[in-house]
Amino acid sequence: MTQTVDFIFDFASPNAYLAHRALTMIADRTGAKINLIPCLLGGIFKSTGNQAPMIAFSGVKGKLDYEMLEMHRFIEEHDLSDFKMNPHFPVNSLTIIRGLIAAQQSGVEEPYVEAVLKAMWEDGENMADEAVIRSVLSDAGLDADGILEATKSAEVKTVLIGNTNDAVARGVFGVPTFFVGDEMFFGKDRLHQLEKALSERINR
Repeated sequence: MTQTVDFIFDFASPNAYLAHRALTMIADRTGAKINLIPCLLGGIFKSTGNQAPMIAFSGVKGKLDYEMLEMHRFIEEHDLSDFKMNPHFPVNSLTIIRGLIAAQQSGVEEPYVEAVLKAMWEDGENMADEAVIRSVLSDAGLDADGILEATKSAEVKTVLIGNTNDAVARGVFGVPTFFVGDEMFFGKDRLHQLEKALSERINR
C-alpha cells in the first residue's frame, strides 16, 4: 500500500528547501506520496512561542556556527550544491505560500513549487516582491496573473489559516515537519528516521 508523507511546508525556510529535495529522493526510493501542506511559518512561531534559530540561538556561543556546519554536511550528503542562501533572507513568504495553495487548486503544484524553490534558494531572487514573483512564474509557463490574483482571495487566505492552525494542533512548532500517519518527524536531519518508518510500514 502506498504510504503518504504529510510535509508541513513554507518556502521561507532554507531547511524546507533542502528537506524537499531530499524527501523527493526518499519518495522515489520508497514509492511514498508527498502531501505538501502549505503553512505560514510565522504563524506557527506565533502560536507556539517558537523562534527562528538565528534568533533563538543568537546568544549561544558556537551554536549557529555548528548549525551551518550541519547544513553543509547535509548539502554534501545529498548532493544539493545548487543551494545558496538567499541574499534577501529572511523573506516574507506570505504571497508565495498563498500562491502554492492557488497552484494546488489549479492543478499546477509541481511546476509552481519547482519554480519558486529554484528562484528562492538557488537563484537568490527576492520572492517577497510581486513583480519578481510574476516574472518567475511567467518564465515557468504558469498563469502568473491568475495565481497572484488568487492569493488575494478569501478562499485561499482561509485555507492557509486553517492549514497553519491544524498543524499547530498536531504538535507542529516549526518547518520542516513531517508526518507518517500520526508519527511526527521534525527537521531535515530526521529524514533517515522518516525513511525507516516508511520502509517498515511498506514491508508490513
